[in-house]
Amino acid sequence: MTNKSEIEQKVAEFLLQIKAIKLQPNNPFTWASGWKSPIYCDNRITLSHPGIRTYIRQKLSALIQEEFGSASVVAGVATAGIPQGVLVAQELGLPFIYVRAKAKEHGRGNLIEGEFSPGQRVVVVEDLISTGKSSLQAVQALREAGCEIAGLVGIFNYGFDAAEENFKNAKCRFLTLSNYNALIEFAAEHHFVSTDDIKILRKWREDPEGWGNTIES
Repeated sequence: MTNKSEIEQKVAEFLLQIKAIKLQPNNPFTWASGWKSPIYCDNRITLSHPGIRTYIRQKLSALIQEEFGSASVVAGVATAGIPQGVLVAQELGLPFIYVRAKAKEHGRGNLIEGEFSPGQRVVVVEDLISTGKSSLQAVQALREAGCEIAGLVGIFNYGFDAAEENFKNAKCRFLTLSNYNALIEFAAEHHFVSTDDIKILRKWREDPEGWGNTIES
């Protein structure tokens, strides 16, 4: 596999180039959680770029093989983890299932869609990790259904301490192709944002929940 740092930088470059990641330190976004943030990440956009989509599929698949070894099934986390998971499952020649955010309210009321058997070793695929709560809900659902979780992989993570803590408490290892530190390093080196903006971006990373209070008048 290519050098880990090289992959982190390349994925950061791709995400910035296609505007899957937008940096707006002076015009922050509001997340669903209510947090104000100078960054917004939408990895679904990678699906519209075949070359980038292929790179991500291949690197996620290689990461799984090198770090988690053999698996029986690939599971995607609804909704953005589903297409990435399908691509990875196809690359690895493995069955694919996905986990809903909540059980279906009609029909069979499934929470997990697709065929699997208790005892199978599952790798979970996600697109983005923030605090990890939604990803770990999927992990818990799979465990309750009798699956063994090999680990979780994703495209990008913000590097929040909360995510590290949540995954540690859940005894689930997770790995991503790129991360916030690699992104900021690349953005600074290649002048995607100004030096002053980099300072703001680093400040947000220190206290993402409270950062918005410092910019409100």
